[in-house]
Amino acid sequence: MRNTSHTTTLDTESLEKLATLRQSKRFARNTGKGGKLVHVVGARPNFVKLAPLHRALDGVRQEVIHTGQHYDRRMSGSFFETLEIPEPDINLGLGGGTHAVQTARIMTGLEECFEASRPAAVIVYGDVNSTLAASLVATKMHIPCIHVEAGLRSGDRDMPEEVNRLVTDRLSDLLLTPSREADETLLREGTPREAIHFVGNIMIDSLARLLPRLDAMPAAVPDLPDRFVLVTLHRPSNVDDPVKLTEIVRELDRIAGDIEVVFPVHPRTRARLDALEQSAPTQRLRLIDPLDYPSFIALQRSSVAVVTDSGGIQEETTWLGRPCLTLRDTTERPVTIDVGTNILLGDAPSRIHPHVSEILAGRGKTGSIPEFWDGQTAQRIRAILEALDLCTAA
Repeated sequence: MRNTSHTTTLDTESLEKLATLRQSKRFARNTGKGGKLVHVVGARPNFVKLAPLHRALDGVRQEVIHTGQHYDRRMSGSFFETLEIPEPDINLGLGGGTHAVQTARIMTGLEECFEASRPAAVIVYGDVNSTLAASLVATKMHIPCIHVEAGLRSGDRDMPEEVNRLVTDRLSDLLLTPSREADETLLREGTPREAIHFVGNIMIDSLARLLPRLDAMPAAVPDLPDRFVLVTLHRPSNVDDPVKLTEIVRELDRIAGDIEVVFPVHPRTRARLDALEQSAPTQRLRLIDPLDYPSFIALQRSSVAVVTDSGGIQEETTWLGRPCLTLRDTTERPVTIDVGTNILLGDAPSRIHPHVSEILAGRGKTGSIPEFWDGQTAQRIRAILEALDLCTAA
Protein backbone atom coordinates (compact mmCIF):
# COMPACT_ATOMS: atom_id res chain seq x y z
CA MET A 1 0.00 0.00 0.00
CA ARG A 2 1.24 3.45 -0.82
CA ASN A 3 2.64 5.75 1.85
CA THR A 4 0.20 8.67 1.55
CA SER A 5 1.47 10.80 4.42
CA HIS A 6 2.59 13.48 1.96
CA THR A 7 0.93 13.09 -1.44
CA THR A 8 2.58 15.36 -4.00
CA THR A 9 0.80 16.92 -6.97
CA LEU A 10 2.94 17.87 -9.96
CA ASP A 11 2.44 21.22 -11.67
CA THR A 12 1.23 21.52 -15.26
CA GLU A 13 4.69 22.20 -16.70
CA SER A 14 6.13 19.08 -15.06
CA LEU A 15 3.26 16.92 -16.27
CA GLU A 16 3.69 18.19 -19.83
CA LYS A 17 7.43 17.49 -19.75
CA LEU A 18 6.82 13.99 -18.41
CA ALA A 19 4.19 13.28 -21.05
CA THR A 20 6.80 14.12 -23.70
CA LEU A 21 9.45 12.04 -21.95
CA ARG A 22 7.13 9.08 -21.69
CA GLN A 23 6.86 8.97 -25.49
CA SER A 24 10.64 8.71 -25.90
CA LYS A 25 11.93 5.39 -27.20
CA ARG A 26 13.53 4.28 -23.95
CA PHE A 27 10.52 4.96 -21.72
CA ALA A 28 7.92 3.83 -24.28
CA ARG A 29 9.68 0.46 -24.41
CA ASN A 30 9.69 -0.06 -20.62
CA THR A 31 6.81 1.78 -18.93
CA GLY A 32 3.65 0.00 -17.91
CA LYS A 33 5.24 -3.45 -18.29
CA GLY A 34 5.19 -4.42 -14.62
CA GLY A 35 8.95 -4.41 -14.08
CA LYS A 36 10.73 -3.55 -10.84
CA LEU A 37 12.43 -0.29 -10.03
CA VAL A 38 16.04 -1.26 -9.25
CA HIS A 39 18.14 0.98 -7.00
CA VAL A 40 21.92 0.65 -7.37
CA VAL A 41 24.09 1.83 -4.49
CA GLY A 42 27.76 1.38 -3.70
CA ALA A 43 28.75 3.43 -0.65
CA ARG A 44 27.33 4.55 2.68
CA PRO A 45 26.21 8.04 1.49
CA ASN A 46 24.23 6.36 -1.30
CA PHE A 47 22.11 4.55 1.28
CA VAL A 48 21.36 7.83 3.07
CA LYS A 49 19.98 9.13 -0.25
CA LEU A 50 18.22 5.87 -1.10
CA ALA A 51 16.38 5.50 2.22
CA PRO A 52 13.73 8.24 1.79
CA LEU A 53 12.86 7.13 -1.74
CA HIS A 54 12.69 3.46 -0.76
CA ARG A 55 10.19 4.38 1.97
CA ALA A 56 8.22 6.65 -0.37
CA LEU A 57 7.94 3.73 -2.81
CA ASP A 58 6.44 1.45 -0.18
CA GLY A 59 3.98 -0.86 -1.94
CA VAL A 60 5.83 -0.62 -5.26
CA ARG A 61 7.92 -3.42 -6.81
CA GLN A 62 11.52 -2.42 -6.09
CA GLU A 63 14.89 -4.01 -5.45
CA VAL A 64 18.14 -2.73 -3.94
CA ILE A 65 21.49 -3.86 -5.32
CA HIS A 66 24.55 -3.03 -3.25
CA THR A 67 27.64 -3.38 -5.42
CA GLY A 68 29.91 -3.61 -2.38
CA GLN A 69 32.11 -0.85 -3.85
CA HIS A 70 32.99 0.44 -0.38
CA TYR A 71 33.23 -1.97 2.53
CA ASP A 72 32.20 -0.17 5.71
CA ARG A 73 32.07 -2.00 9.04
CA ARG A 74 29.50 0.57 10.21
CA MET A 75 27.01 -0.67 7.60
CA SER A 76 25.57 -3.34 9.89
CA GLY A 77 21.97 -4.17 10.64
CA SER A 78 21.74 -1.19 13.00
CA PHE A 79 22.70 1.14 10.13
CA PHE A 80 19.71 -0.01 8.09
CA GLU A 81 17.48 0.13 11.16
CA THR A 82 18.49 3.75 11.67
CA LEU A 83 17.57 4.55 8.06
CA GLU A 84 14.37 2.47 8.42
CA ILE A 85 15.03 0.37 5.33
CA PRO A 86 15.69 -3.35 4.85
CA GLU A 87 19.15 -4.65 4.04
CA PRO A 88 19.94 -4.84 0.29
CA ASP A 89 18.25 -7.56 -1.72
CA ILE A 90 21.54 -8.31 -3.50
CA ASN A 91 25.12 -7.61 -2.38
CA LEU A 92 27.62 -8.14 -5.16
CA GLY A 93 30.68 -7.67 -2.92
CA LEU A 94 32.74 -6.12 -5.72
CA GLY A 95 34.90 -3.62 -3.83
CA GLY A 96 38.62 -3.05 -4.26
CA GLY A 97 40.85 -2.59 -7.28
CA THR A 98 41.66 0.45 -9.37
CA HIS A 99 38.88 2.67 -10.68
CA ALA A 100 38.91 0.84 -14.02
CA VAL A 101 39.01 -2.66 -12.51
CA GLN A 102 36.32 -1.88 -9.98
CA THR A 103 34.02 -0.25 -12.54
CA ALA A 104 34.44 -3.15 -14.96
CA ARG A 105 33.69 -5.76 -12.29
CA ILE A 106 30.60 -3.86 -11.17
CA MET A 107 29.38 -3.57 -14.76
CA THR A 108 29.71 -7.32 -15.25
CA GLY A 109 27.84 -8.06 -12.02
CA LEU A 110 25.07 -5.59 -12.76
CA GLU A 111 24.56 -6.89 -16.28
CA GLU A 112 23.79 -10.33 -14.86
CA CYS A 113 21.36 -8.83 -12.36
CA PHE A 114 19.57 -6.73 -14.97
CA GLU A 115 19.34 -9.68 -17.34
CA ALA A 116 17.62 -11.66 -14.59
CA SER A 117 15.14 -8.98 -13.49
CA ARG A 118 14.63 -6.78 -16.59
CA PRO A 119 13.94 -3.63 -14.53
CA ALA A 120 11.37 -1.02 -15.51
CA ALA A 121 14.09 1.49 -14.68
CA VAL A 122 17.42 1.71 -12.85
CA ILE A 123 17.81 4.42 -10.20
CA VAL A 124 21.32 5.65 -9.36
CA TYR A 125 22.51 8.11 -6.72
CA GLY A 126 25.34 10.62 -6.49
CA ASP A 127 28.71 10.18 -8.14
CA VAL A 128 30.48 6.98 -7.08
CA ASN A 129 31.89 4.39 -9.49
CA SER A 130 28.82 2.20 -8.98
CA THR A 131 26.66 5.06 -10.27
CA LEU A 132 28.75 5.33 -13.42
CA ALA A 133 28.79 1.55 -13.94
CA ALA A 134 25.02 1.20 -13.53
CA SER A 135 24.30 4.03 -15.96
CA LEU A 136 26.53 2.43 -18.59
CA VAL A 137 24.97 -1.01 -18.22
CA ALA A 138 21.39 0.27 -18.14
CA THR A 139 21.95 2.39 -21.24
CA LYS A 140 23.51 -0.45 -23.24
CA MET A 141 20.61 -2.71 -22.20
CA HIS A 142 18.02 -0.07 -23.23
CA ILE A 143 16.73 0.31 -19.67
CA PRO A 144 15.79 3.82 -18.53
CA CYS A 145 18.37 5.25 -16.13
CA ILE A 146 17.25 7.75 -13.49
CA HIS A 147 19.89 9.87 -11.76
CA VAL A 148 19.08 11.27 -8.33
CA GLU A 149 21.31 14.30 -7.55
CA ALA A 150 21.96 15.15 -11.21
CA GLY A 151 23.56 18.30 -12.55
CA LEU A 152 26.22 18.90 -9.88
CA ARG A 153 29.55 20.16 -11.24
CA SER A 154 32.78 21.19 -9.54
CA GLY A 155 34.57 21.97 -12.80
CA ASP A 156 37.52 19.86 -11.63
CA ARG A 157 38.00 16.78 -13.80
CA ASP A 158 40.92 15.67 -11.64
CA MET A 159 38.25 14.48 -9.21
CA PRO A 160 37.00 11.01 -10.20
CA GLU A 161 33.56 11.98 -8.92
CA GLU A 162 33.36 14.78 -11.49
CA VAL A 163 34.01 12.37 -14.34
CA ASN A 164 31.34 10.05 -12.95
CA ARG A 165 28.84 12.92 -12.78
CA LEU A 166 29.50 14.03 -16.34
CA VAL A 167 29.14 10.57 -17.86
CA THR A 168 26.16 9.54 -15.73
CA ASP A 169 24.24 12.69 -16.59
CA ARG A 170 24.99 12.35 -20.28
CA LEU A 171 23.63 8.78 -20.28
CA SER A 172 20.66 9.17 -17.94
CA ASP A 173 17.12 9.44 -19.27
CA LEU A 174 15.61 11.23 -16.27
CA LEU A 175 17.70 13.72 -14.31
CA LEU A 176 16.43 14.66 -10.86
CA THR A 177 18.23 17.75 -9.60
CA PRO A 178 18.80 19.19 -6.11
CA SER A 179 18.95 22.85 -7.20
CA ARG A 180 17.87 25.30 -9.90
CA GLU A 181 21.55 25.82 -10.72
CA ALA A 182 21.83 22.13 -11.57
CA ASP A 183 18.91 22.52 -14.01
CA GLU A 184 20.70 25.35 -15.78
CA THR A 185 23.94 23.37 -15.93
CA LEU A 186 22.22 20.44 -17.63
CA LEU A 187 20.45 22.71 -20.11
CA ARG A 188 23.76 24.35 -21.06
CA GLU A 189 25.19 20.88 -21.67
CA GLY A 190 22.38 20.04 -24.06
CA THR A 191 20.16 17.83 -21.92
CA PRO A 192 16.55 17.86 -23.21
CA ARG A 193 14.38 20.08 -21.04
CA GLU A 194 11.75 17.37 -20.55
CA ALA A 195 14.36 15.09 -18.94
CA ILE A 196 15.27 17.60 -16.19
CA HIS A 197 13.17 17.85 -13.03
CA PHE A 198 14.05 19.90 -9.96
CA VAL A 199 13.02 17.84 -6.92
CA GLY A 200 15.25 19.13 -4.10
CA ASN A 201 17.91 17.57 -1.90
CA ILE A 202 17.00 14.00 -0.98
CA MET A 203 19.75 13.74 1.65
CA ILE A 204 17.87 16.36 3.65
CA ASP A 205 14.88 13.98 3.77
CA SER A 206 17.01 11.55 5.78
CA LEU A 207 18.48 14.29 7.93
CA ALA A 208 15.08 15.80 8.77
CA ARG A 209 13.71 12.38 9.69
CA LEU A 210 16.68 11.58 11.92
CA LEU A 211 16.96 14.85 13.80
CA PRO A 212 14.07 14.39 16.28
CA ARG A 213 15.58 11.06 17.39
CA LEU A 214 19.06 12.36 18.18
CA ASP A 215 18.30 13.58 21.69
CA ALA A 216 17.30 10.06 22.77
CA MET A 217 20.55 8.52 21.50
CA PRO A 218 23.53 8.03 23.81
CA ALA A 219 26.49 10.35 23.27
CA ALA A 220 28.95 8.83 20.81
CA VAL A 221 31.87 10.90 22.14
CA PRO A 222 32.08 11.16 25.95
CA ASP A 223 33.01 14.28 27.88
CA LEU A 224 32.58 16.72 25.02
CA PRO A 225 32.75 20.39 26.00
CA ASP A 226 29.90 22.72 25.11
CA ARG A 227 31.99 24.31 22.37
CA PHE A 228 34.19 22.46 19.90
CA VAL A 229 35.22 22.48 16.26
CA LEU A 230 34.55 19.35 14.21
CA VAL A 231 37.01 18.27 11.49
CA THR A 232 36.80 15.67 8.74
CA LEU A 233 39.27 15.26 5.87
CA HIS A 234 39.74 12.47 3.35
CA ARG A 235 40.32 13.85 -0.16
CA PRO A 236 43.63 12.92 -1.79
CA SER A 237 44.34 16.58 -2.57
CA ASN A 238 44.49 17.24 1.18
CA VAL A 239 45.82 14.05 2.76
CA ASP A 240 48.13 12.45 0.19
CA ASP A 241 50.69 15.27 0.11
CA PRO A 242 52.75 15.07 3.34
CA VAL A 243 53.68 18.76 3.18
CA LYS A 244 50.07 19.85 2.72
CA LEU A 245 48.76 17.53 5.42
CA THR A 246 51.42 18.73 7.86
CA GLU A 247 50.40 22.33 7.20
CA ILE A 248 46.73 21.46 7.80
CA VAL A 249 47.50 19.69 11.08
CA ARG A 250 49.58 22.62 12.29
CA GLU A 251 46.65 24.96 11.62
CA LEU A 252 44.32 22.64 13.51
CA ASP A 253 46.82 22.57 16.37
CA ARG A 254 46.68 26.38 16.53
CA ILE A 255 42.88 26.17 16.74
CA ALA A 256 43.19 23.57 19.52
CA GLY A 257 44.89 26.27 21.59
CA ASP A 258 41.58 28.20 21.53
CA ILE A 259 38.92 25.48 21.48
CA GLU A 260 38.72 21.69 21.46
CA VAL A 261 39.12 20.11 18.01
CA VAL A 262 37.32 16.81 17.47
CA PHE A 263 38.59 14.89 14.44
CA PRO A 264 36.91 11.58 13.44
CA VAL A 265 39.71 10.21 11.29
CA HIS A 266 38.93 8.50 8.00
CA PRO A 267 41.10 5.34 7.55
CA ARG A 268 42.83 6.92 4.56
CA THR A 269 43.69 9.99 6.62
CA ARG A 270 44.76 7.92 9.63
CA ALA A 271 47.34 6.08 7.51
CA ARG A 272 48.75 9.36 6.23
CA LEU A 273 48.92 10.88 9.72
CA ASP A 274 50.72 7.81 11.06
CA ALA A 275 53.28 8.14 8.26
CA LEU A 276 54.02 11.73 9.27
CA GLU A 277 55.04 10.61 12.79
CA GLN A 278 56.36 13.62 14.70
CA SER A 279 56.36 16.21 11.90
CA ALA A 280 52.67 17.02 12.41
CA PRO A 281 51.55 17.95 15.95
CA THR A 282 48.41 15.93 16.72
CA GLN A 283 48.74 15.73 20.52
CA ARG A 284 46.24 18.53 21.16
CA LEU A 285 43.71 17.20 18.63
CA ARG A 286 41.05 14.76 19.77
CA LEU A 287 41.48 12.05 17.15
CA ILE A 288 38.68 9.49 17.25
CA ASP A 289 37.53 6.58 15.09
CA PRO A 290 34.99 7.22 12.32
CA LEU A 291 31.42 7.53 13.57
CA ASP A 292 28.13 6.09 12.38
CA TYR A 293 25.70 8.35 10.54
CA PRO A 294 23.49 9.50 13.45
CA SER A 295 26.46 10.08 15.75
CA PHE A 296 28.22 12.23 13.19
CA ILE A 297 25.07 14.26 12.54
CA ALA A 298 24.74 14.79 16.29
CA LEU A 299 28.33 16.10 16.43
CA GLN A 300 27.69 18.48 13.54
CA ARG A 301 24.59 19.83 15.23
CA SER A 302 26.47 20.42 18.51
CA SER A 303 29.63 21.93 16.98
CA VAL A 304 30.60 25.57 16.74
CA ALA A 305 31.96 25.05 13.23
CA VAL A 306 32.97 22.28 10.84
CA VAL A 307 36.18 22.07 8.79
CA THR A 308 35.83 19.59 5.95
CA ASP A 309 36.55 18.62 2.36
CA SER A 310 33.36 16.58 1.98
CA GLY A 311 30.54 17.45 -0.40
CA GLY A 312 27.72 16.03 1.69
CA ILE A 313 28.84 17.77 4.87
CA GLN A 314 28.62 21.12 3.08
CA GLU A 315 24.91 20.39 2.65
CA GLU A 316 24.31 19.01 6.13
CA THR A 317 25.92 22.01 7.85
CA THR A 318 23.84 24.40 5.75
CA TRP A 319 20.61 22.69 6.82
CA LEU A 320 21.79 22.49 10.45
CA GLY A 321 22.85 26.17 10.42
CA ARG A 322 26.48 25.47 11.32
CA PRO A 323 29.35 27.44 9.73
CA CYS A 324 31.29 25.22 7.32
CA LEU A 325 34.87 25.83 6.14
CA THR A 326 35.63 23.73 3.07
CA LEU A 327 39.27 23.07 2.26
CA ARG A 328 38.84 22.84 -1.51
CA ASP A 329 39.24 25.12 -4.53
CA THR A 330 35.85 24.25 -5.99
CA THR A 331 32.52 22.82 -4.94
CA GLU A 332 29.84 20.98 -6.86
CA ARG A 333 27.32 22.41 -4.38
CA PRO A 334 27.49 26.20 -4.89
CA VAL A 335 24.06 26.68 -3.32
CA THR A 336 25.73 26.00 0.04
CA ILE A 337 27.85 29.11 -0.57
CA ASP A 338 25.28 31.34 -2.27
CA VAL A 339 22.48 30.54 0.19
CA GLY A 340 23.94 28.41 2.98
CA THR A 341 26.68 28.56 5.60
CA ASN A 342 29.62 27.27 3.54
CA ILE A 343 32.88 29.11 2.78
CA LEU A 344 35.49 27.78 0.34
CA LEU A 345 39.00 28.20 1.75
CA GLY A 346 40.72 27.07 -1.44
CA ASP A 347 44.10 25.37 -1.41
CA ALA A 348 45.21 27.40 1.60
CA PRO A 349 45.39 25.73 5.02
CA SER A 350 46.67 29.01 6.44
CA ARG A 351 43.12 30.38 6.10
CA ILE A 352 41.63 27.83 8.51
CA HIS A 353 42.68 29.48 11.78
CA PRO A 354 41.66 33.07 10.88
CA HIS A 355 38.22 31.92 9.75
CA VAL A 356 37.68 29.82 12.86
CA SER A 357 38.74 32.82 14.97
CA GLU A 358 36.06 34.92 13.25
CA ILE A 359 33.46 32.27 14.04
CA LEU A 360 34.54 32.07 17.68
CA ALA A 361 34.21 35.85 17.89
CA GLY A 362 30.59 35.60 16.78
CA ARG A 363 31.21 36.74 13.22
CA GLY A 364 30.65 33.43 11.46
CA LYS A 365 28.66 33.14 8.25
CA THR A 366 24.94 32.67 8.64
CA GLY A 367 22.77 31.37 5.85
CA SER A 368 19.32 30.11 5.04
CA ILE A 369 17.89 26.79 3.89
CA PRO A 370 17.78 26.42 0.08
CA GLU A 371 14.62 25.81 -1.90
CA PHE A 372 13.08 22.33 -1.63
CA TRP A 373 15.36 21.29 1.23
CA ASP A 374 12.13 20.49 3.02
CA GLY A 375 12.19 16.73 3.61
CA GLN A 376 9.70 16.06 0.79
CA THR A 377 12.06 15.32 -2.11
CA ALA A 378 11.28 11.58 -2.15
CA GLN A 379 7.56 12.26 -2.45
CA ARG A 380 8.18 14.52 -5.44
CA ILE A 381 10.25 11.76 -7.07
CA ARG A 382 7.50 9.21 -6.46
CA ALA A 383 4.98 11.49 -8.18
CA ILE A 384 7.29 11.73 -11.20
CA LEU A 385 7.77 7.96 -11.38
CA GLU A 386 4.00 7.47 -11.18
CA ALA A 387 3.46 9.95 -14.01
CA LEU A 388 5.87 7.86 -16.10
CA ASP A 389 3.91 4.69 -15.22
CA LEU A 390 6.95 3.08 -13.61
CA CYS A 391 5.33 2.17 -10.29
CA THR A 392 3.93 -1.37 -10.28
CA ALA A 393 2.18 -2.59 -7.14
CA ALA A 394 4.15 -5.15 -5.19
